[in-house]
Amino acid sequence: MYKSILMAGVLAGLGSSVLAHATLEQSQAIAGKTTKITLRVPHGCDGQATHTVRVTLPDGFYAAKPMPKAGWTLQTETGAYAQPYNNHGTVMTEGLRSVKWSDGNLEDGWYDEFTLRGVVGPEVEAGSVLYFKAVQECADGSVDWTDTSGSHDVPNPAPGLVVVAGESQQSHSGHSSGHEVGHDGDHGDAGHNDGHDHNLDAVGTVTAGDLEITNGFARATLPNQPVGGGFFTVTNNGATDDRLISVTTPVSPRGEIHEMSITDTVMKMRQLEDGLAVPAGQTIVLEPGGFHLMFMALTQPLVQGEVLPVTLTFEHAGEITVPLAIKAPNARGSGDHSSHDSH
Repeated sequence: MYKSILMAGVLAGLGSSVLAHATLEQSQAIAGKTTKITLRVPHGCDGQATHTVRVTLPDGFYAAKPMPKAGWTLQTETGAYAQPYNNHGTVMTEGLRSVKWSDGNLEDGWYDEFTLRGVVGPEVEAGSVLYFKAVQECADGSVDWTDTSGSHDVPNPAPGLVVVAGESQQSHSGHSSGHEVGHDGDHGDAGHNDGHDHNLDAVGTVTAGDLEITNGFARATLPNQPVGGGFFTVTNNGATDDRLISVTTPVSPRGEIHEMSITDTVMKMRQLEDGLAVPAGQTIVLEPGGFHLMFMALTQPLVQGEVLPVTLTFEHAGEITVPLAIKAPNARGSGDHSSHDSH
């Protein structure tokens, strides 16, 4: 429900853009799926014809290919990705980052479309917005569509589309509690089993004082991925409020507690410097799009099938070591085995 509300707000914001702006034909894209991106150019530069259109591809969009356009010269630029991607068993560390169609003539009173296709990374969080910055060039000037603030009031909003979870991901994420215990990025750890069964569907319940922790899991990481993360559900069965104040794990020099949220249609992530409150009598779910753990500067890859020991420190309950079952790189919950590779 929480995600649905956030998604509706983002879509409404994107749909309310002024029609004279450069926009995308598509409003949504499915994480882990190939999608077509079509930039719609509705006018020129202060009455002048457009002779060049440039599009910059966002992080999280890879294996892209542009569509040639009759009467225009097609040029591309490649570069390193912010993180590597597994494309049908081949690790991709670089690829297409920008496309330029030039030497054309799109009159100010005409309309045209410029198309490319690529894959939305499976680790891109549902509810995120991918912005495709675009620039039109004319004889005596240019028009840029590059503002990624998500504000409705700026004159040059970058065209964007909302990332949604695929059906296969959604079908594996249900829990009887009504919460999806999922994942917020390719987070996790490997190489430490700490004496636990490597084939656990979900690591069992861990208790300390009035706290009960269940559904702990992490995701396997791709080659050279520098960060990981963890998810679980914590229930406070007592009459006193508690607070998660720190997290540590052997494979990271720094563990952090984070929250993701949408403010004015912009997805933001922030570290909770004061920790995460666990009120008396309540259950807090660490899940995609909300609260989660982050393990920074990983010292080793996180391997599917292993178990990661994570030590949580609570204000009243003290230290609790919770084993997180490491699942597939795009698992959506603690019982999810599948990889859902759709590239």
